[in-house]
Amino acid sequence: MSECPSLEIDDRAAVVEQLRGRIDALQGGPARLSVPVPPVLDGLLQLRTGGVYAVDSASLAMTLASGASAAGDWVGFVGWDDFGVEAAAQLGVALGRTVLVPAPGEHWMEVVAALVDVLRVVVLRPVGRIDPKSASVIQARLRSRDAVLLVHAPGPGVWPRVEASFSADEVSWDGLGQGSGRLHGQRARVVVRDVGRPHSREILLPYVAG
Repeated sequence: MSECPSLEIDDRAAVVEQLRGRIDALQGGPARLSVPVPPVLDGLLQLRTGGVYAVDSASLAMTLASGASAAGDWVGFVGWDDFGVEAAAQLGVALGRTVLVPAPGEHWMEVVAALVDVLRVVVLRPVGRIDPKSASVIQARLRSRDAVLLVHAPGPGVWPRVEASFSADEVSWDGLGQGSGRLHGQRARVVVRDVGRPHSREILLPYVAG
């Protein structure tokens, strides 16, 4: 009888994560609620509680968080040592309901786990790739809470497995003429990549100084 090939650690973690998801579904796990997104993104993408999503743009990450913030929920930003308060406010984030942990260091996992207990949306800017074991701990926490985690990173693969990734492509500025004019918006094509075919929409975000 031939022996089964051994699974790598990453592969085993992925299998365990899939099995946990199936068990939750069979046992009637927590209902996955829809989290509000701003009108400019409505119909293009969807956030559901218990999910992890990747986003490659700071402006887009703030815009995504602004939907829940405008609806009255609390949101948090972790690992943003250059967090722009003015930018967040202009993009629709209610600062009075925002928690900022600019430099969690090696305690980032404990910080994120604590925040998803009480906040609707947490935006994490990791310092490097997240190992499957740490990701599984956070994803299990998310499934038992009504929260969403947005992972802001410049490239793919920072978080082992996400439900969807959102990227801002073909970025340009609106309001400039032939060497004159005043900036009033950032135009970008937001591309959504999930289990289906990628889809996109061109949107206009407010101009944020700096």
